[in-house]
Amino acid sequence: MIQTEKTTTEHYDALLDILGRKYINSKIESPFDFINIATKGVNANVINNFRKHFNIPRHTTAEMLNISAPTIYRWVKEDKKLERNFSVQLFELADLFLYGNEFFGSQTNFFKWLELPNTALGGLEPKELLEIPNGVSKVRDLLGRIEYGVYS
Repeated sequence: MIQTEKTTTEHYDALLDILGRKYINSKIESPFDFINIATKGVNANVINNFRKHFNIPRHTTAEMLNISAPTIYRWVKEDKKLERNFSVQLFELADLFLYGNEFFGSQTNFFKWLELPNTALGGLEPKELLEIPNGVSKVRDLLGRIEYGVYS
């Protein structure tokens, strides 16, 4: 299903472009870098960059981060540094969405897939897992299994 084959470096460069190089002054070479960068502190404006790139409403983004939409608005307005866990969650979501778009060839197809019940997820829709601990990694793992032809 993957439409374009990107190298890992190209993938993470695209992720930096999406979130904003202005706010992330580090190179990303693996998901472990998410933790290191988040520990240093990430400006809340990356949330808006994520939202705008993937055309996601503030309230939906807030649900995925387990916070309120007014909180996102306030953090951005105050130019706040995000707590580490929120930053890591946002990095993981952006990484998943970028991968999903690459995998399905379009954001529309990926977003449709996120809303389909999946037997490999116990009948849950993948989008239902995005806001729970380890949910993003479960969805990412499922896409990886599908990509490599493992029954899912």
